[in-house]
Amino acid sequence: MTCSSYEVYVRQVFLGIPPFPRQEVPFKSCSAVSYISQDCEEIPEFLGRKYGHMAKRLDLSFNLLRSLEGLKTFSYLEELILDNNLLGNDLLLPRLPHLHTLTLNKNQISELESLLDHLAEVVPSLQYLSLLGNIACPNELVCKEKDEDDYQRYRYFVLHKLTNLKFLDTRKVTRREREEALIRGAFMKVVKPKDVKQAPCQPMLTRNGDAVISIYVGGCHMKIFCQI
Repeated sequence: MTCSSYEVYVRQVFLGIPPFPRQEVPFKSCSAVSYISQDCEEIPEFLGRKYGHMAKRLDLSFNLLRSLEGLKTFSYLEELILDNNLLGNDLLLPRLPHLHTLTLNKNQISELESLLDHLAEVVPSLQYLSLLGNIACPNELVCKEKDEDDYQRYRYFVLHKLTNLKFLDTRKVTRREREEALIRGAFMKVVKPKDVKQAPCQPMLTRNGDAVISIYVGGCHMKIFCQI
């Protein structure tokens, strides 16, 4: 898959458009297998039995998958499409040494660091990754509270963990991003306070008579100084 075709595919899936009509039987073309829009909650055993030894590309998008246990027989995979499923933080992939493309758009993944550590261990050849539509990916198209700065910090952190990536989400990895990830990527992890309650703004007076109001904005503690 080239960069241009990969970008088109990711944008299409992010918009919720299945790349192919609903299939009644698996679609197989040479080494590519598609089993999309089947409402399956687990990978059917017959897919691995019939195609696991030969498949290099597997598309399981637009299903109801919560587990990837059935992937163990697909040891030669190079591309894996898992968009629009119900995969969460307990996602576990078998070791796939040849996998270079993985898309997990529109799932239920919220913990970024544990996912990246897992991917670094089991898919060492990964070059193309997309996580759009997950809470773990702070994209402003999904969450209005996020902005481009939040997304860029996310990119630095991902590139710090997965150093071989060439393409992340819908954008090619730049040389500058690699350099920034090397220097600052480890510090780009966003830690959100748990159970933060919105307290009323109670001004406190400083020695010079200024008022100080403490508030939380987007989970960040801020102080506003104003003269009274």
